[in-house]
Parts: sequence; structure tokens; C-alpha cells
Amino acid sequence: MPGSFRITTIHKDGVMLVYPDIDPVAIQVGPIKVHWYGLMYLIGLAAAWGLGRLRAKRESSGWRSEEISDLIFYAAVGIILGGRCGYILFYNFSAFVQDPAMLFRIWEGGMSFHGGLLGVIVAMWCYARKTRRHFFQVSDFVAPLVPIGLGAGRIGNFINGELVGRVASPDLPWAMVYPYVDQLPRHPSQLYQAFTDGALLFVLLWWFASRPRPIGSISSLFLLGYGCMRFFTEFFRTPDSQIGFVAFDWMTMGQALSLPMVMVGGIGMVLSYQWATRQGKTT
Repeated sequence: MPGSFRITTIHKDGVMLVYPDIDPVAIQVGPIKVHWYGLMYLIGLAAAWGLGRLRAKRESSGWRSEEISDLIFYAAVGIILGGRCGYILFYNFSAFVQDPAMLFRIWEGGMSFHGGLLGVIVAMWCYARKTRRHFFQVSDFVAPLVPIGLGAGRIGNFINGELVGRVASPDLPWAMVYPYVDQLPRHPSQLYQAFTDGALLFVLLWWFASRPRPIGSISSLFLLGYGCMRFFTEFFRTPDSQIGFVAFDWMTMGQALSLPMVMVGGIGMVLSYQWATRQGKTT
């Protein structure tokens, strides 16, 4: 039955979950189709808007609730433009050369977090200039709002049946067979990343941002936390077929792009606390 999990015998000693046949189209009215993948982005942006208004209400936040809509709009533009361009540049440039129109077919999947991050950084810089704030005042405010959207995006990847995991032990209770790939049990790596990039990172950042912190430290923790989590979970995800491993016969593109995040985040954390110690300031 479409959309339901079932089990199948893989070997004489046990059974495996089978990837559910989920229709990527959530709603269709005539020729108009609304894809689950797109809805996940809307959920992420809506969550960021609600959480942003909640943060703005905190005493001495320095933000007004009315500003959050503009802030989320800037972020959304950065996510979409940066995410799509980053995917083309980092993961599928050869296909883009053959079919430039693929740049606009976002509903087919193909968004890069690292590209989206660069897009959001540019968007936050523009917003900071517009509102005459320090860049890190904006990025520190935004960082805890991001993980829910990241988790929702990974759920969208799962629904689309893309970014499947590596082959797992048949003894792993939650190993899953993706029939359109092969009959081997695999890690549901999209769900791993939904948990780490989404739920776990959100709890970490929301807790850290609940008290005054040195300026730049929340942004640094986001880079450090996401970079480490992504580097780890990439070991369970099948490398992109068009790229394969990019170094040492084990490093994926996702890991290569996450390493700079870990380094910048770690250095930024140290520098932010050193600066705060000298200045006696937190945000």
C-alpha cells in the first residue's frame, strides 16, 4: 500500500523494513501539484518565523517581532538561490552544462546545504546593513532558528527516496531496503540526518542561546555543531553517484565541505570568548 512500511524476508534469520512507496506529490488540484519537498521548506520557514518571534519577545533581545517577517524573507531568498546554485556547483555541474533548465526544477530535489548556508550568509549581511546591525548580531539571532528547517528538509529527502544510505548489517533492526536501488539493507541516512541536523542541533543551539553569550559564539556553535554532525552522518550515506569519494577513498563531498565549517566554528568560538573576556560583553 503506498505510503506504508512493510517488511520482507532478506535472509533466513530475520526481516527488513522496506522503503514505503510515498507519492512525492502531497496535493494535486488539476495541473497544480504541491510536492512534499516544497512543503518541507515551508514548514522550516514557518518554524523559523514562529521561533524568531518567540526569541524577539525575550527581554533585552534587541529585536522587535515585526522585524521577523523581513528577516525570514531575506533568509528564504538566500536558502533557495544559494541552495540550488550550490547543488549545481558542488554536486552536479556536468549535468547542468547539458541541461541548464535543471537549475529551476527545484521540485525534483537537488539543494545543497552548504550552498544554502553561503546564500543565507550573504542575505544576513544584506539585512545587517539595511538595519544597521553588526553581522553577528543578525547571525547569532538566526542560528537557533535554522535546525528545524534542516530536519524538515531531510524528511523531504526521505519522502523523495533520495540520498539513500550505505549498505548496513542485516542485523540492524531499522535497516531498510530501497527496492528501486537494490535488495540490500541500508541505513536510512536521511532520518539520521533529520535527527542530528534537525532535532539534536536545535536543542543544543536553543539551550546555548537561552542565556547571554559572547557575540559570534552562537553562530560559531552552529558551524561547529553542524559540521561535526554532518561529517559523522556522511559515513552512513551513499556518496553521490556522479562524484563518488573526493579524497582518501572514503571522504565524501559533504565531509569535505563540512571540514571548513568545523575549523571556522571552532576558531570563532575561541575568538568570541577571548574578545568578550577583554571587553566584558555578551549578546
